[in-house]
Amino acid sequence: MTTSTDAATDDAGKEPAGKDTAGGAAPGGEVRPGPPGAGRSGPRALARARRRQAALRFVREYRAHRAGLVGLAVLAAIALLALTAPLLVGAGALSVTDAPGGPLEAPSAAFPLGTDQFGRSLLALMLWGTRVSLTVGLLAAFLSVAIGTLVGITAGHFRGWYGGVAMRITDWFLVMPTLVLAIALATVLSRSIWTTVLAIGVTTWPTTARLVRAQTLSVESRPYIERSRALGGGHGHIMSRHVLPNVMPLVLAQTTLVISTAILTEATLAFLGLGDPTIVSWGGLLQDAREAGAVSSGDWWYLAPPGLAIALVALAFTLCGRAVESVLNPELGVSR
Repeated sequence: MTTSTDAATDDAGKEPAGKDTAGGAAPGGEVRPGPPGAGRSGPRALARARRRQAALRFVREYRAHRAGLVGLAVLAAIALLALTAPLLVGAGALSVTDAPGGPLEAPSAAFPLGTDQFGRSLLALMLWGTRVSLTVGLLAAFLSVAIGTLVGITAGHFRGWYGGVAMRITDWFLVMPTLVLAIALATVLSRSIWTTVLAIGVTTWPTTARLVRAQTLSVESRPYIERSRALGGGHGHIMSRHVLPNVMPLVLAQTTLVISTAILTEATLAFLGLGDPTIVSWGGLLQDAREAGAVSSGDWWYLAPPGLAIALVALAFTLCGRAVESVLNPELGVSR
């Protein structure tokens, strides 16, 4: 005869009928493997899950900024026009000898934005110049932010003589007029799109360097940096695995703000005649209008479209940059 205590003990050691645990024993004693990925929530899986959650949270908070959404919509439309410019406007529209219209024609049904001094459609030139202006702005901003991030992280990590010298050089570049340095480089080097990118990139990095250095000093004062050093982490490990991921939000926000500055600087250099004369850009169109005497003759259609396009893109990048900065650093209190 089986007592109640023995029955309870037997029931406690059995799995409920029909219940199959992950990687455990199924009814009948057969061992079945668990579903793929079950029980394997390691550090990499957790890191991926955190990145997905952070991305979703960023998108959700960015959507709350109306100005940022407007700027993003404008940039998306301009980027689409830049990508489809070869399809919308053939390369023949840039030809001076086969221009379809007369010199300096006012806006009409055939030419919505009028023509330039050679009879080319300004609308076609504007669409083609979008590619150059955006390319120069993006490449120059990437170069500027890359130099500033490298100098800022290394100057904040190595606080001895290297950090002091790096910051003195940064201060020297910071007090010097950026446009004057860019003009000097563009004058010495050959005129090309790469010269413009180099001139803008190597003269606009000091602000990023100071911001990144300040953030690096804040990150390296945290306890887990000391723990990493105690466990044998070297300089490269600390800067690449701990400091860089923590300063990347600041770098991202700074990049969007630097792009607008780079586009304005490119337009200024082209307007001064220091750009590549073989390519069409918004700043180059302004320079052509000045040479054609559009200001004195009142040909406003030659001046207004390039100037408005430059201002619109710079404003759109600024709105996106402020929204990104507000999402990544809510303490700023940027209005939505």
